[in-house]
Amino acid sequence: MASSGENKLFIKRNSSPFLAVLSAEGIVPKLLWTRRMDNGDVLTAQKWMKGRVLMPKEMSSEQVAGLLKKIHTSEPLLSMMRRLGKKPMTTTQILNQLESRAKGRTETRALRQSLNLLKDRAELAEFPNKMVCHSDINHNNWLLSHDEKSLYLVDWDQAVIADPAMDLAMLLYWYVEEDQWENWLGLYGLKLTRSLNLRLVWHMVAMTLRFMFWHQEHAEMKKMILFEKDLLWLNEYAADILR
Repeated sequence: MASSGENKLFIKRNSSPFLAVLSAEGIVPKLLWTRRMDNGDVLTAQKWMKGRVLMPKEMSSEQVAGLLKKIHTSEPLLSMMRRLGKKPMTTTQILNQLESRAKGRTETRALRQSLNLLKDRAELAEFPNKMVCHSDINHNNWLLSHDEKSLYLVDWDQAVIADPAMDLAMLLYWYVEEDQWENWLGLYGLKLTRSLNLRLVWHMVAMTLRFMFWHQEHAEMKKMILFEKDLLWLNEYAADILR
């Protein structure tokens, strides 16, 4: 934070050029200026916003559904991601990355079942219309302004071009009761079809594996074990709904 009198700025070093488009689309707080320093670093300054992160129970709101839909349908975001060299990710590519990260690890039942499920259903879960996905729709990344009129989604370092079910899966499985999925998807503008359900569970299994690997690699074993338990439940749940 930088301050001068009552004026405050959020300063960040070497942000992605993607930040300018996110600001122009109203998805992050307004970008005020960009400056290149003598050492080659680039500083960006955004408007300092008074507000708070969303609580888990607020993630099922119409405001969240609306912003996520805006992100997933934004042509400027998609165009900038392509200009930055990002390529659309297929289910096969996601599976290959996970299988590569799994090598050398102890093969537990949860890991084996999850990789088999992803492999068996990768082709069926593939979706041709790729969009910009945040890929970490955690409630701590959603910021609500002090007057509760403006909602932002921050921390875009892991953004990809992929099936929007990647974002939808995490939001629904973590924050929305299953009997409310149809209502929430209605706010977003989708119907809960068998095909969408397959894509949701496929991407939820894939993301849970990714989070499990990350915590294991960072020696956060308690959190790793929690995600492994989630995988066991997901595998059984997927077996039921995919029959």
